[in-house]
Amino acid sequence: MRRALFAAALLAATPALGQGIDLSQGGPIEVTATDGIEWRQAEQVVIARGAARAVRGGVTVDADRLLARYRPRGGATEAAQRAPAESPGGGGEIWRLEAEGNVTVTSATDRAEGDRAVYDIDQAVMVMTGQALRLVTPDNTMTARDSVEYWSARRMAVARGNAVVVTNDGRRVRADTLVAYFAESAAPGAQPPPRPQPAAAQGGAEQRTNSIERVEAYGNVEIRTAEEVVRGDRGVYSPATGLARLLGTVRITRGDNTLTGQEAIVNMQTGVARLVSAPGARVQGLVVPQQGQPQPGQPGQQETPR
Repeated sequence: MRRALFAAALLAATPALGQGIDLSQGGPIEVTATDGIEWRQAEQVVIARGAARAVRGGVTVDADRLLARYRPRGGATEAAQRAPAESPGGGGEIWRLEAEGNVTVTSATDRAEGDRAVYDIDQAVMVMTGQALRLVTPDNTMTARDSVEYWSARRMAVARGNAVVVTNDGRRVRADTLVAYFAESAAPGAQPPPRPQPAAAQGGAEQRTNSIERVEAYGNVEIRTAEEVVRGDRGVYSPATGLARLLGTVRITRGDNTLTGQEAIVNMQTGVARLVSAPGARVQGLVVPQQGQPQPGQPGQQETPR
């Protein structure tokens, strides 16, 4: 296996404690590959092919091909500014990492999968596209059809296109777009998802996890409980309370029965959905008797004795 070590941006090199997917932390990025590493000086890019891997701190990126784009480091001396033309590690900083083919990005607690990933180190954001997009954190799994974004500095993830969040206990929220906000919480002894070991392991550090604080849903929102399907235009879900609030054109369906209104509260722990009327509006419903239940005046119904 060929190996190269490239200098990255001189940011604070404070070890992350069970960090999420964050490549913006200071320190070098170590790149390895089985089929060789190509250095294109004029383009200021390094390309690694064949089981390519990039490691920075506690984050590992694996793909068929990796492209590390670098530039002169801000504030460097004139000699250091010229260094990238001679060496990726001399006076340069990697500002963008691109991964292509069978991409997995892992940290101590999180795992992302897709066909392609672009990590903008300046913005501390990763955008994944392709098939079977998936972001797994200790308490939930987020999937999408079009893209998954991970904003480490803002502690949020955005899933676009038939987006779904499923918690470990089976609660499910679906929408055109889902925005999940994470709250860092200590979890000593928690087991991370399967991942390759990074070169620089954070041994002995307290492990922390990304737990969802809330999920905002936009467009064709759907929540399914054991007995009901609740749909709306937008909504907010809090995993801590198990309550979801749907707004807009809300419809609650249980079998053939339907209730419509402007707002609904769904308790995803108990499976109870409650329609709330908006000011000046009425809640409407269509209740269909169960099949096989005799109706008044139909044969087989017993009269109540007078």
